[in-house]
Amino acid sequence: MDILVTGGAGFIGGHLAETFAEDGHDVVVLDNFEPYYDLGIKEHNVEVARSAADSSAGSYELIRGSTTDADLVADIVSRVDVVYHQAAQAGVRTSVDEPRKVTDYNVEGTLNVLDAARDAEVTRVVNASSSSVYGKPEYLPYDEAHPTTPISPYGASKLAAEHYVRVYNEVYGLPTVSLRYFTVYGPRMRPNMAITNFVSRCLHGEPPVVYGDGSQTRDFTYIEDVVAANQQLLTDDSADGEVLNIGSTDNIDILTLAEEVRDAIDPGLAIEFADRHDSDAEHTHADITKAAELLGYEPTKNIRAGVSAFIEWYRANEAWYDPLVRNS
Repeated sequence: MDILVTGGAGFIGGHLAETFAEDGHDVVVLDNFEPYYDLGIKEHNVEVARSAADSSAGSYELIRGSTTDADLVADIVSRVDVVYHQAAQAGVRTSVDEPRKVTDYNVEGTLNVLDAARDAEVTRVVNASSSSVYGKPEYLPYDEAHPTTPISPYGASKLAAEHYVRVYNEVYGLPTVSLRYFTVYGPRMRPNMAITNFVSRCLHGEPPVVYGDGSQTRDFTYIEDVVAANQQLLTDDSADGEVLNIGSTDNIDILTLAEEVRDAIDPGLAIEFADRHDSDAEHTHADITKAAELLGYEPTKNIRAGVSAFIEWYRANEAWYDPLVRNS
């Protein structure tokens, strides 16, 4: 198939592009290389996906541009069968400082993708959403029927995008699915995430820093599980028109996570604490029953196995991945 991955030089998008190219598909990546974090990681994601295409019957094309460019999006989408819409301005805290920016990228950009997909009559649009749409929990774990009351501009923008995706399915008959990701982690993840910061600091002999008292809880979802759910949707129409939680059945508080990382690397280190940001969610926990029923989705790695695998990968790739090492 011809597949477009918007945001395909990023963490999740990069893994999707690599996987689809490795499977022999023709992959087009649209990414504007927003300098939200070290662009060397994005460049590496591109090279990995290109190598995957070179070793298979697939192909890989990178187009540097933004989903906010409607004409560019329309031109690219007219050439593909399926769209994986991963492009977004990430960052809950960033969105508090720049709410209009997340609206431009996450809402207007999504509308451009949907308009182009409707005109081109693509087979499916798979939209990357977020657990941030839920906001404060009325009960846990979150199921898809839980009220959506986001507490950040980022969460609000992802919810607005979700509604447009649903409407384009209901009104125009465009096959769409939105996946609500719960804290995805793994090789090549963004370096400003909690797990990455914990690992980096511990490897450099510095205490991991926990924001708040560490009682906040998260589902941490391994990247391979997220990729598997997306792969299923390439040909499976069982979830068309739906919103699905993609998380894990393993929930952990942030303090315990920091201790797990610390103990695996340097048990002698202390834990440091800093002020927590008001826009950070207190708890997230996914009910994945719906994804299991519709797609057979089943997470394969619990947090301890996933963290162990990530630390092993980090040690092997520290020279290019860790900016403290690369810039020293």
